Amino acid sequence: MNIAYVSQDILGLLAKAKRKGIMLSLVRLSVFFVMAAAFIVGVTDKPLFLLLFLLSLIGFIYLIILFNQNRDETAFLSELVKMEEEKIKRNSRNLQGFDTGAEFIDKGHPFSSDLDIFGSHSLFQLLNHTVNKGGKAKLASWLQSQMNPDLATQRSGAVRELSQHPKFISDFEAIGRAFIKEEKSKTGFYNWLKQSETWWPFYYLPLVLGPIGGSILLILTAVGMIPPVWIGAWIVLGIFSLTLVFKPLQEASKVFPNQGDIKTFGKWASLIEKSDFADPYLHSLKEPIKNENFVASEVLKSLEQKTFMIQNRINLMFVIFNLIFWIDFFLLWRAEIWRKRFGSHIGAWEEVFDTWQALVSLGAFTYEEQNTSFPTWSREKTIEAKNLKHPLIPKEKAVGNDFSFHENTKTILLTGSNMSGKTTFMRTLGINMVMANIGLGPMAESFILGPFQLFTSMRNSDNLGESVSSFYAELARIKQLLSKAEEGDTVFFLLDEILKGTNTADRIMGSEALIRQLAASNCKGIISTHDIELSQLQNSLNYLVNKSFHSEIMDDKIHFDYKLKEGPCPSFNAHKLMELMGIRF
Repeated sequence: MNIAYVSQDILGLLAKAKRKGIMLSLVRLSVFFVMAAAFIVGVTDKPLFLLLFLLSLIGFIYLIILFNQNRDETAFLSELVKMEEEKIKRNSRNLQGFDTGAEFIDKGHPFSSDLDIFGSHSLFQLLNHTVNKGGKAKLASWLQSQMNPDLATQRSGAVRELSQHPKFISDFEAIGRAFIKEEKSKTGFYNWLKQSETWWPFYYLPLVLGPIGGSILLILTAVGMIPPVWIGAWIVLGIFSLTLVFKPLQEASKVFPNQGDIKTFGKWASLIEKSDFADPYLHSLKEPIKNENFVASEVLKSLEQKTFMIQNRINLMFVIFNLIFWIDFFLLWRAEIWRKRFGSHIGAWEEVFDTWQALVSLGAFTYEEQNTSFPTWSREKTIEAKNLKHPLIPKEKAVGNDFSFHENTKTILLTGSNMSGKTTFMRTLGINMVMANIGLGPMAESFILGPFQLFTSMRNSDNLGESVSSFYAELARIKQLLSKAEEGDTVFFLLDEILKGTNTADRIMGSEALIRQLAASNCKGIISTHDIELSQLQNSLNYLVNKSFHSEIMDDKIHFDYKLKEGPCPSFNAHKLMELMGIRF
């Protein structure tokens, strides 16, 4: 880890927390030995030592609480350190090792598979700061959704405000990373919340009798008024009594969420409750967490405690206490009360937390990039961008382009030599549209965007398993676009080197037919091609505009400036590229 970029304050606090953890471990071990010795001596020889056992037990429990608090602090600070390192990697666009979101790759999706939304070196890797499956799925669903200007505007306001609270953003992410380790499905828990009550009225008798009877027997034995054998008899009676609640508690133990999940929810709730956001959308997401009826952090803290106790009932210390004080009755009683009062809320809270995770991811990206330019949504079918760049290309290498697509233009025919930047530019435009749609500012000085659906056809490949050629795959993709056109959808399309799988004559004829057919619909977009003959269509089609990327050959090398230019490409470089690769003409 390159700690040169990590805050020295965080590193100092982490080192201090680790030292404290070692000290607490040693003290706790010493107290445990004292407690064990006092219990053995008290039971076998001197009953008065049972009082020392009780005192040392209280101290041991207190040390456990301190140790767990210190462990949580250490985990939290450790994640902050890792996040600083990841921030440096993201800034340099070194995305290796980040979650690719590969499970969301869908070749049939209208645009995501062509625009590097998921997979290796993807937008998902650049943006994702979520920490569990729900948050991850929420962010992925936003990235895959079609254009929705109203929803995008709502999110962008929340993202802007969140980006001005970097501590909230980092604390929110670090909390989840620190405590959510092996996430457990909550389906069984939600089913348990809907089940009928397992508490019977006669359970109140052992609920009260257990703690009182156990305490009295311990005190009387300690002062020598009764022999220790009475404690043994009490334990035997407790074993029979505890069988009444063993099964419902065992079932609850299996389905209760992991303690780390609930701890995360509780700490997230506390963080949100303490926040003071002005944005209406953020305020609406805070309402389910804190209202006049309850405070979610307190409810979740209570659930965390119950989860810990129920899932750690086989712990040796708990077993001893349980046999003496019959604690299982108290656990079941409190669990039933919690289920009755708050069981209906936790599912809604989890959904809200997923949304917060997605927004925190966008806020973190906006803060790290210091991106203050947000899109302007227009009702006109137009796109205008100034200095538009690709977010996945390192900043020092990314070339910006100005671009305009006016209301009366239907098709831009994009020509250019090999490797000149045609495909990269089309992906740049598409991925910035996706960013604008999820509430982010695009990588541009300004960006005006109309109400389009987005559709792409760029990475059509053959499929041996389905006996599908790349040409057929492209035709199937174009058929999807034509279906949208027939349905009257307002689509902005990006078609890269269309019909490249057939001969030149058929490709030119088919391309022209497609251009004319799409122009008769609500669809408009960009088509890239190597067929310079198609550029002549501008003379007869007033809705078609030629744009291009150029290259120059100097000193036996090909040079590219990656700048978008008006008009068709005047020259191509395939001959020179083949020559440089050793093909002699």
